[in-house]
Amino acid sequence: MTDTPQYVLLDVQNGIAVLTLNRPKAYNALKIDLLKELDALLDRLEADAGVRVLIITGSGEKAFAAGADIKEFSDFSPAEAEQMARFGQSLFSRIETFPKPVIAAVNGFALGGGCELAMACHFRTASENARFGQPEIGLGLIPGYGGTQRLPRLIGRGRAMEMLMTGEPIDAQTALQWGLVNHVFPQEELLPRTRAIAEKLARYSSLPLHKIIRTVADGADDLERGLTAEAARFAECFATEDFREGVSAFLERRKPDFKDR
Repeated sequence: MTDTPQYVLLDVQNGIAVLTLNRPKAYNALKIDLLKELDALLDRLEADAGVRVLIITGSGEKAFAAGADIKEFSDFSPAEAEQMARFGQSLFSRIETFPKPVIAAVNGFALGGGCELAMACHFRTASENARFGQPEIGLGLIPGYGGTQRLPRLIGRGRAMEMLMTGEPIDAQTALQWGLVNHVFPQEELLPRTRAIAEKLARYSSLPLHKIIRTVADGADDLERGLTAEAARFAECFATEDFREGVSAFLERRKPDFKDR
């Protein structure tokens, strides 16, 4: 199945949905209409039982997303700016807690809102030419889509503070060393290798995958809350057919046939 909206291209094959930010002449800058389109596509993909894993990437070989569209908000009032930030934060928090795995395949610059979008995904792969940064300080701004919160959680407070305060980007290998990305691939291998990871996830039961996403989020700022949620959801797994199938397959030394039940 292939769909071609204006700003986000959607391609679904074998249970893997690839969403491609499609403003290459603007380095895939995140104008509000693009974000609204992405939000609407998430509605569709969440409801589609045939879609098991999402990959978000950018069109072209230069940019994943080079931030928000500065021309669009240059004349905003403070009230309009806060409304914009709240919408972006809500959308990115939705991605962070989306019930299906979401992988960012960062194919170039991921700056400002683009870096924030990548960080909202469950994990990230990157091409060798990828660069990550929060350059808002150069505009007299701070990040507005979660960058001040997710970046310290991913790479540590000291490194995040330097990136936020200097606006200087880091390259893909530094992002790998700091834990911002999980894998770095040559540009031509980025999508195939990321798809291979997605295909592996798609073979598992969706039930524990969803529970992992929710439980990690629950415990992000509260260990005890996270441990309580973990114990409860661990117990819930024992009531599923997929748990029984997984154990039987392990004992019988065969591959499990999960049914999401």
